[in-house]
Amino acid sequence: MKKSEIEYKIADLKADYVRLQHDLEKLEYVKGILHPLEKQLMEIEEELKILYKKLDELSD
Repeated sequence: MKKSEIEYKIADLKADYVRLQHDLEKLEYVKGILHPLEKQLMEIEEELKILYKKLDELSD
């Protein structure tokens, strides 16, 4: 994977993360089911960690 592809994927995941956080806040307000969104957020966090590690390896 190229550096630019990794950076694009990171930006895309960050946008998804922000959107999901906003959705989570709405659900908290109306006492909705939070578990599925929390799970998605954790998955995005893990994927971001992996991508940042790959980015660091390319920079070395």
